[in-house]
Amino acid sequence: MIETLLSFALATSILAISPGPDNIFVLTQSIVNGKKYGLATVFGLITGCLVHTTLLAFGVSLIIKESETLFFIIKLFGAFYLLYLAYKVFKSDATILLSDKNVAQKTTKQLFKQGFIMNVLNPKVSIFFLAFFPGFLFSDDLSSVVQFYILGFIFMFVSLIIFSSIAILAGVISNKIKENSKIGVYLKWLQIVVFVSISIFILI
Repeated sequence: MIETLLSFALATSILAISPGPDNIFVLTQSIVNGKKYGLATVFGLITGCLVHTTLLAFGVSLIIKESETLFFIIKLFGAFYLLYLAYKVFKSDATILLSDKNVAQKTTKQLFKQGFIMNVLNPKVSIFFLAFFPGFLFSDDLSSVVQFYILGFIFMFVSLIIFSSIAILAGVISNKIKENSKIGVYLKWLQIVVFVSISIFILI
């Protein structure tokens, strides 16, 4: 149980660090407007995860009760979807592009709202949660709803720590990225290894 949760937390932390639309958005907001604005964006994004966790917890838990076969198919879909994501990362450019052009000044309330809406209305987040979470159910005694919420809160907590760190250390991080072009390559391959590892974990 503890090993599974630790593995989940580790995978989440690596994926949160890896360059993506969300953490790049947080980084640029922090660089241009300041740490407070980056943190407002982070809180909006993380709050949106609660919606996806709730939909997953009750939707998939109902499927588990109805059919073990159907749940196995969901996990199979998850494994292949993660392999697909690994392939997409492999084919993508490893360069991390930071652009502070046309970053509009907004209030912290507006950025919180934007982060929340960005997350909730992004279907890729729902699909990712569906692919990622079921393989890490860790108990035969706890209900699957409770387990999904525990995984969801671990995901949100780890992401909150890392995204907040990105917001607070935005200047340092952007300078390091500009100084070392290979950072993107390292993070790219780290992300690929995580996706492939989780896929194998789910399949076996």
